[in-house]
Amino acid sequence: MSTSTRRPGHPRGHRRRRGTGPRRSGPPLRLKPQSDGSLKRLFARIGIPKQRPFTPDPFQITAVEAIAGADSIGTCDCLVTAPTGSGKTWIAVEAIRRMRLQGKRAWYASPLKALTNAKLVEFADVFGADQVGILTGDRKENPDAPIIVGTTEILRNQLYDAMNFGHRLDTDLVILDEAHFMGDAERGVVWEEIMIYLPRRIPLLLLSATIGNADLISDWLAAIRERPCALVTAEKRPVPLVHLFLHPSGLLLPLLVKHKGGKRRRLHKKIASYLAQRRPPYLAPPGRLPPFDEILKVLKRYRLLPAIFFLKSRADCDGAVQICRHRPPLDHEREALLKDRVAALIENDPYLSAHGQRSLLEARAVGAHHSGQLPTWKLVIETLMTEGLLDAVFATSTVAAGVNFPARTIVMFHSDRFNGTEFLPLDATEFHQMTGRAGRRGMDRIGFSLTVPGKYMEVRDMAKLANARPAPVHSQIRINFSMALNLLLSHTPLEIEDLLKRSFATYLLVSNAGSSDDQRRQEEIHGILWEDFEDHLAFLKETGFVDAADRLTEDGVWASQLRIDQPLVVAEGLRKGILPDDDPALLAAVMAAFVNERESNDRMEGRLLPNKLTKCMRRIHKALHGFLRHLVSRGFPVRHLYLRPAATLYAWARGIPWEMVARDYEMAEGDLSMLILRTGDHLRHVRTLSAVFPNAAQCAEAAMNAILRDPVLPEKGEGVR
Repeated sequence: MSTSTRRPGHPRGHRRRRGTGPRRSGPPLRLKPQSDGSLKRLFARIGIPKQRPFTPDPFQITAVEAIAGADSIGTCDCLVTAPTGSGKTWIAVEAIRRMRLQGKRAWYASPLKALTNAKLVEFADVFGADQVGILTGDRKENPDAPIIVGTTEILRNQLYDAMNFGHRLDTDLVILDEAHFMGDAERGVVWEEIMIYLPRRIPLLLLSATIGNADLISDWLAAIRERPCALVTAEKRPVPLVHLFLHPSGLLLPLLVKHKGGKRRRLHKKIASYLAQRRPPYLAPPGRLPPFDEILKVLKRYRLLPAIFFLKSRADCDGAVQICRHRPPLDHEREALLKDRVAALIENDPYLSAHGQRSLLEARAVGAHHSGQLPTWKLVIETLMTEGLLDAVFATSTVAAGVNFPARTIVMFHSDRFNGTEFLPLDATEFHQMTGRAGRRGMDRIGFSLTVPGKYMEVRDMAKLANARPAPVHSQIRINFSMALNLLLSHTPLEIEDLLKRSFATYLLVSNAGSSDDQRRQEEIHGILWEDFEDHLAFLKETGFVDAADRLTEDGVWASQLRIDQPLVVAEGLRKGILPDDDPALLAAVMAAFVNERESNDRMEGRLLPNKLTKCMRRIHKALHGFLRHLVSRGFPVRHLYLRPAATLYAWARGIPWEMVARDYEMAEGDLSMLILRTGDHLRHVRTLSAVFPNAAQCAEAAMNAILRDPVLPEKGEGVR
């Protein structure tokens, strides 16, 4: 068999290296826990540090004083970049506390609903539940509170409204957590929009993992907001990190060692020797999972638990949990403690009580965490891990972004990551995000990152990443119809052109404009942005959402409130009166088709595809065909409207039990939950159009009530506690 097989979608450079050997057959290797002699002194340091009164680090104090105006230049913006787990939340809490002492208000924005929900609980504990409100697509509680936590999209939408109606955004401080999301290909534009639109009177505190070009971001903010932006950096981890390598025999080795007399680190000679073999052994042949129970045995022997295992797929995470049924059971006392805690967390929740992984969670202290699971189950896993009750969590790399349950050790089996389209090598920022989970402040003296060799693990690449500086963040600014409509509510095209000149992408080129070539590049990128806006503007004029004087028509005004994925397509459906406005289940189904981003197999049993739904979808396809062709002819992307997601939501909205819907429509619980939540968010925007489309708005309200229920949104007083 050829040794140069290539993973579908794998980039150049990630082929299996020559000599990695053919697939092995037979049982997986049994591991004999061993460690290199050089690790003995290091392992002796493992343990819980002495508990001392909390004292903020200098970088934390500097950041708070900068945002509070404790220096001679007065209040300024502040960008804080520091390793994961270094205490950035303390800065946010202290900055909010100082604002509240002055009777002022604060807005805390994060990229993830799960993180936002966690901050609601955390801030309520600090400031009191009556002082904190939450605004996400799913929750709107205590919206007039002086402290608001919410998602970045909600904050961006409030800025749109403030610009449109000419009122002040009702806050005196904005905190953008996980600010490196500005470089996210899908959602980074939202962060950049907030930074551009936010009024200068409101101080901006950005909290981020370490990024390679923080100085440029700080300079850019100072330039566009015309106020100083303090850059506060911390490079030292609060818990030191050591990189290890697991030889397939069970031998633990330091991944890197220092050159004699030098500071540079290189691969341990035994690892280099292993990689040089013509057919080095793996822990499992390609296509089979490693013996996770055996790996846990090694980690337990050297006190390296608890651990987070980063795996490539949901199926691998679930399979890893099943493999762990072969590990020794917990002692009776620990198992009883874990069972009691699980029972308390899932009290009165029938969906979680009957979860297929519950028995292994309680008997083996292991769990899986990935997007295919119910959010409430993931919260159970996060809670147990945070409380130190689990030995291992098997997770996809999405855990690295925003979910806070660090471990003593993180274990990595792949040097690449799936970005939703293809497998790409990990970059330095992604690597630092993942390894940032290793080592719990106040609970560990030292954290560990363990590299495990395998078909998709380039060990030398991991060694380079361990030595690498964090990657820079790049601008993701782009034009879409929702942005164009909302900016035209309050700006002329010339004013919008000026806003686009303030983009980070333009600033990067301007700041490097030392030659005529650089200047041409700067003009080029602004020209592309402006041309893209003009294309959107032209289409809006052609379709009657903007008039000849570049002002929104009546249709354009209400369409601007559809801050959703395909606003114009939904708006056209409303204008034509083809969206069902007298059947909530049918409207939920149609909106699910607009929401869905994934390719779907629409082959289904006849009983799963009601005739009423099929006729409705055909009617919508026919009515929108010309509009969609017009979009395509102008170069705009159009999504296919699949039947399966529509049929799935139709069944759920009509009261079909959760288990039957997930089974019959072949959808993982997490995917089904996400489809329902996003459909609910789209219906929420339709509901706002009651003045223009009262029947559709009323139907949208009823559709939301039909789909946003247990287990997607547990009843108050039920579910995870």
